[in-house]
Amino acid sequence: MDGKRPTIASLHGMVAAAHPLAAQAGAKLLALGGNAFDAAAATAAALNVVEPFFSGLAGMGMATCYIAAEQRVRTLDFITRVPSKFPAGRFSKREEMDRGALACGTPGALAGWCELVKSHGRKKLHDIFAPAIALARDGHMLLHFPAACTQKAVRELAGFPFYDDWRGTYLGHGSGEPGLGTVMRQPELARTLEIIAAEGPEHFYRGPLGRQMIAHVQSLGGCLTMEDMAAVSPVWLDPLSAEYRGLRVHTLPPPCEGFQFLLTLRILDGFPLGAMERNGVDHLDVVWRAIRLAAGMRIAHNKPGPAALARMLAEEDVETLRAGLRDPRPVVGPTEQWAPREPDPAKEHTTSFAVVDREGNAVCVTQGLGAPFGCGVVVPGTGICLNNFLYWGEVDTRGTNPLIPGTDLALPMAPAIVTRADKPVLLLATPGGYGICQTQAQALVQHVDFGLAVQDAIEAPRARLWDGQRVLAEGRLAAPTMAALRGRGHDIEVTQDWSILVGGMQGIAIDPETGAMTGGADPRREGYVSVP
Repeated sequence: MDGKRPTIASLHGMVAAAHPLAAQAGAKLLALGGNAFDAAAATAAALNVVEPFFSGLAGMGMATCYIAAEQRVRTLDFITRVPSKFPAGRFSKREEMDRGALACGTPGALAGWCELVKSHGRKKLHDIFAPAIALARDGHMLLHFPAACTQKAVRELAGFPFYDDWRGTYLGHGSGEPGLGTVMRQPELARTLEIIAAEGPEHFYRGPLGRQMIAHVQSLGGCLTMEDMAAVSPVWLDPLSAEYRGLRVHTLPPPCEGFQFLLTLRILDGFPLGAMERNGVDHLDVVWRAIRLAAGMRIAHNKPGPAALARMLAEEDVETLRAGLRDPRPVVGPTEQWAPREPDPAKEHTTSFAVVDREGNAVCVTQGLGAPFGCGVVVPGTGICLNNFLYWGEVDTRGTNPLIPGTDLALPMAPAIVTRADKPVLLLATPGGYGICQTQAQALVQHVDFGLAVQDAIEAPRARLWDGQRVLAEGRLAAPTMAALRGRGHDIEVTQDWSILVGGMQGIAIDPETGAMTGGADPRREGYVSVP
């Protein structure tokens, strides 16, 4: 195979996820007669076990779905609002709420998983959670990336008063350091999932498990209340979409910040990328500058209303941005929400996965805890690790994404489904904080404009743009190309050949004529494609 991964294809369903055991959990549900919605929830729950640093039932997330019975794309937003008792104005900088109970937003992930199943699945929660329960009870061996994440968490959390609870949950109470080959068992989480499978999500959101969590959070100074928990309700929304090369790309509307991804594509639709040298100077220069222009618009117009958003994506306004791209002068500006800001990728990890079934249903999800192991607080006796998604808001209440009690929290996720003639042909999603919309655009261009298979498009070298003119580029790009790009105003720093800083993407392509599915899994993580 010339050193390349084999192509994974199927006519009967497929799951692409960031961990082999999670992909297999979803594929098992497909094999047992579940559909894509069942398999998505099973994959999400399994990721809670095998990637507890990035996923958890106390996290948040978003899904973009193609519902075959309705022949349409819909989105599910399970990002909760800022807690009702959050002390707005207390903090002067967001770093003050990086870790600890006050950084925790109201959990939305469990509600999202259950809503997928309730609305469009066909299996019971007992079946959905069975693979995750077995993995948590029996244990799993840490792979390279999970081992590294867990080792880093040990160093970062050791000084906090809640560290013993965290270590006991994931590593036991011994003094040994986690590493490749360590077997992680989570019997408390297994029991929690068993109870939820029997009692339903109400046990968490309005019942004794929720009360136990709230009591612990408040004992550590957190602001969550049972009223916040009872108010959790995932929201089904029509997607935001845009045309690109005869395709329609769908993702979530605001307060989701995925409109940056669509605006990037709208700008690029005016340039003949396919006629350029792939990974050459012109290709990368145009894509990077389009990303920077779109990021600037997202930052300046965060949470736009429907009318403002329609104008932003309309041909007249997009053509004005294209004119700026035709100007050879460098595009200089912010790409993060807060500028200036030094990159801190250690605080930007989520996870993404894609699922398709034989009936034509498709589900693309991005979920997370905000940072590795979220706020670091584990509810004793439950195996539940809490998120730190409030870290992603602005402590300055005059900002564009302020932490004001009861308001929507905007996050830069963009799980996408691409359709041709109203049928899904591609699912694509990645983690990576404010790099998500950058990575989505770069990979889509490789697949659509240059014709790469989805696995090859995901493996193609990528870059992460930071504020100003700074670019962090993978070392597989040709040195003469990077030198020429520096001459065009890109301040390039070279990172590893395969860098987690540019995301960990998963995708599935679907042939609309045959129904054949081919999967792509990112080697920057332990990405894996599994079939029933």
